[in-house]
Amino acid sequence: MLQDKMSIIKHYEKSLHEVKALRNLSEEQWRMPIEDGKWSVAEAIGHLTPWDKFVLEHRIPYLFTNTCLPKGPDIEHMNAMAAKKSREKHLEETITEFVLVRSQLLQAIQQLTDEQWQQPLNIGQSKLTIADYFVGLIDHDLHHFSQIQNVVHV
Repeated sequence: MLQDKMSIIKHYEKSLHEVKALRNLSEEQWRMPIEDGKWSVAEAIGHLTPWDKFVLEHRIPYLFTNTCLPKGPDIEHMNAMAAKKSREKHLEETITEFVLVRSQLLQAIQQLTDEQWQQPLNIGQSKLTIADYFVGLIDHDLHHFSQIQNVVHV
C-alpha cells in the first residue's frame, strides 16, 4: 500500500476516535464556541458530515470516469445550513451521524487501488492526485480538530 494512502487512512481512523471521544463532553462544552465569534464544537463537527457526504456522492464516483464532476455546492450556504442543523441536534445525534458517514468515506478510500491513488485528476482548473485531494480535506479537518482541542482538552 502506498505511504500517502496509509497516512490518509490513519487520519480518517483517528478522526473517528477523536469525535467519538467528544461524547464525554458536557452540554456546555459541546455548545462552547471554539473561539470568540466562531462556531461551537457542535457546529464545527456537524459541518464536516455534509462535506464527507459530498465527497462520497459527488466526487469519488466520478473521479475515475470520463464524466464531468458535478458542480460543487455553495460553500457558505452548505456550511451555514450544517451549522444551523447542528445547533438543533443533540450531541449524540451529531456524533452518530458523523461516525456513520465518515466510516463510509473511510471504506470508500480503502477500496481505491494504488494505481488510482497515483492517477492524475482534473478538478476544476487543478490537476492533482487523489492523495493531493484528500490531503486538502485532511488539512480542513485538522484545522477544526485543533480548534476543538484548544477548547475542550479531551
